[in-house]
Amino acid sequence: MKFFIDTGNSEEIREAAELGLLDGVTTNPSLLSKEPGDPYENLKQICAIVDGPVSAEVIAVDKDGMIAEARQLTRIAENIVIKLPTTREGVKACKTLTEDGVKVNMTLVFSPMQALLVAKAGATFVSPFVGRLDDISHDGMELVSQIGRIYGNYGYETEILVASVRHPLHVVEAALMGADICTMPAKVLEQIFNHPLTDIGLEKFLSDWEKTKQ
Repeated sequence: MKFFIDTGNSEEIREAAELGLLDGVTTNPSLLSKEPGDPYENLKQICAIVDGPVSAEVIAVDKDGMIAEARQLTRIAENIVIKLPTTREGVKACKTLTEDGVKVNMTLVFSPMQALLVAKAGATFVSPFVGRLDDISHDGMELVSQIGRIYGNYGYETEILVASVRHPLHVVEAALMGADICTMPAKVLEQIFNHPLTDIGLEKFLSDWEKTKQ
């Protein structure tokens, strides 16, 4: 499973890249708005840090506006992926862009039927938002499972990018279900490393080693 980081912060991305485990980045207007400077320049900097896909989301809500904005975003770097909302206009824009060879990440997916629509439109990635479904007492990971079964039934090549990840268990469940990608905030990526027994074990090993010097 590929690991993406969900942030607009270049320092967080740089630190994640130094781990040697980072495969890509997802951003959105909310994340980019939190960072100082011009969003386009920030995206350019992010693309220079990461070799893998960097999702940049449009803010237009109509097909023509989305396509025009997508053309502008793809000029930033070769690894830019256009992020579109899963609306009627977004699906139409996805179809046009993918036919022109542009990679598209369809976001804000909350149902298996939405996931089927974007796969038929040729999306490169589908982003089910598991945490937001959990927030309203729906099983977000069940959606990931349903999408996997549907895509498997028909051989769709759209990659499942699990998004709105809130904790390491979401990452574990995504991996068990065979999701292609999990994008997570920096804090979740950090939490994956931590286990109390690891810390206790390391402390004991070092303590025992120190005794040999006495």
